Amino acid sequence: MTSTFIIITLVTLLALWLGMQARRGHDMNLEQWAVGGRSFGTIFVFLLMAGEVYTTFTFLGGSGWAYGKGAPAYYILAYTTVAFILSYWLLPPIWRAAKANRLVSQSHFFSHKYQSPALGAVVALVGVVALVPYLVLQLKGLGIIVSAASQGAIPSTAAVWIGAVVVTAYVIASGVRGCAWNSALKDALVLCVVLFLGIYLPIHYYGGLGAMFRTIDAARPGFLTFAAKGQGLVWFQSTVLLTGLGFFMWPHIFASALTAKNDRVFRRNAMVQPLYQLILLFVLFVGFAAVLKVPGLKGADIDMALFKLSQQTFSPWVIGVIGAAGVLTALVPGSMILTTASTLLANDLYRGAFNRNAPDEKVANLARWLTPVVALVAVFFTLRGGDTIVALLLMGYSFVTQLFPALVCSLWRNNRATKWGAMSGIVVGVAVVAWTTITKASVGQLFPFLPDALKDMNIGFLALILNAIVLTVVSAVTQGSRVRMEDSRA
Repeated sequence: MTSTFIIITLVTLLALWLGMQARRGHDMNLEQWAVGGRSFGTIFVFLLMAGEVYTTFTFLGGSGWAYGKGAPAYYILAYTTVAFILSYWLLPPIWRAAKANRLVSQSHFFSHKYQSPALGAVVALVGVVALVPYLVLQLKGLGIIVSAASQGAIPSTAAVWIGAVVVTAYVIASGVRGCAWNSALKDALVLCVVLFLGIYLPIHYYGGLGAMFRTIDAARPGFLTFAAKGQGLVWFQSTVLLTGLGFFMWPHIFASALTAKNDRVFRRNAMVQPLYQLILLFVLFVGFAAVLKVPGLKGADIDMALFKLSQQTFSPWVIGVIGAAGVLTALVPGSMILTTASTLLANDLYRGAFNRNAPDEKVANLARWLTPVVALVAVFFTLRGGDTIVALLLMGYSFVTQLFPALVCSLWRNNRATKWGAMSGIVVGVAVVAWTTITKASVGQLFPFLPDALKDMNIGFLALILNAIVLTVVSAVTQGSRVRMEDSRA
C-alpha cells in the first residue's frame, strides 16, 4: 500500500465525515437542506461561490489549456473577475427577493418573478440539462486524478463509483451544509498545492517565471500570444463576456447565493473575490512549465500535463497530496451540483408542474430520494457517455447564459418583460446553441459577410444577442395581454 493511496483514502474519508457531521444541530427541512437556512456568513458564502471556480475543470483543464493552447487559456482568469465584479450589483436584489418569498432555487426565483410555473419548469429543465454533464465532468476528472496519482493502483472506474457514493451519502444527510464544510477543506488544500506547484516548478525547471516564458517563446514563437484568426482577441473578448455573464446563471452557484444571512455578504465578498482568482495564474504556470518538459501530449491527454510533470518531479507522498487536492476539486463542486439538481427536480419540476400544493416536507424527502438517481445517471454517462457528454458540456455555459437577459429584466422595478418574452428568448437562445454545437457551425459560416475579426465571435454570444432581441419583441407584443390580466385581477 503506497503513501499516495493512503493519503488519497484518508482525505476522502475526511470529506465524508465532515459532510455527514455538517447536519448536526439542524433540522434538515427543505430550506435547511437546499440553502442552509439562509444562515451562512461571509466566509462560507465566499467558499461556496469563489471556491466553485476550483473544480476538476480548472485543476486539470486550466493547466491543460495552458499546455495545449497557450494564450487562449487566459480567458479562465479573466471571466471569473468579470463575474465577481458583476456580483456586487447583481446578487443583493436576488437575495432580498428570495429571502422575502422563501425561494430555494433558481427556477423557483424565475417562477415567482414572472408568476409562471411553466417558465420555472423551462428554467429547471435548462438547468438540469446543463448540470448533468457538469457533474459528469467532475466524476471524469475524479477518475483521471485518482488513477494518475496512484499510477493505476486505483482504477478510474472504481474511483468514479467511490466518489459518487461518498458525495451521495453526505448530500442526502446534510445537503448544502455538507458542501460548505468540505469547501473549507478543499480550498485550504488546493490553495497550498496550487501555489506550491505554480512557484516551484518554473523555478526548478527554468530558474524562474521570466526565464520560463522567454524559453517557451524562443522554442514556440507566437504560442504565448493570441492568433490573428480562430481563438484570437474577438473570441477571447466574447468568451469572457459570455462566461462572465453566465457564471451566476449556473443553478448551483445561483443557489449558493441564497444561503447568505444578509445581502451585505455579497458586497464584502465582491471586493476580495477577484483577487482570490489570481491563484488561477499559478494553475496556468504549471501548464506552461510542462510545455517543454512533457512534450507530445495531444487531444484529451493535455489535461494530464499537471500530473505528468508532477510525477517526474516529486516523490509518491507529494503526489498523494496533489491527488487528494484534486479529489476534493471533484467531490465538493459535485456535491453542490447534486444538491441543486435534486432540488430542481423535486421543487421546480414535480411541485411546480405537477403538484403545486405539495408540502415542503414531501418535496425535501423527494429531493433526497432523487439524489442517488441523479448520481447514477451521472455515473452512467461518465463511464459510457463518451463524446456525447463532452459535446453537451461545451454547450453548458452557453445554455445557462441564456437565462441572463430574463433575470436582469426581472430585477427592474418596472419590468416590461413578460413571461412569454422571457420564455421565448430562453428557448430561442438554447435552440441556437444546441443547433450550432451539433452542426459545428461558426459565426463566420453563418454570416460570411462579416469582417474577419467578428467571424471568430463565440457562437454562444451570438445566441445571447438573438435571445435579447426575441425577448424584447415578444414582450412588446404580449404586453397588452399582461396588462389586461392585471386589470382583471384588480
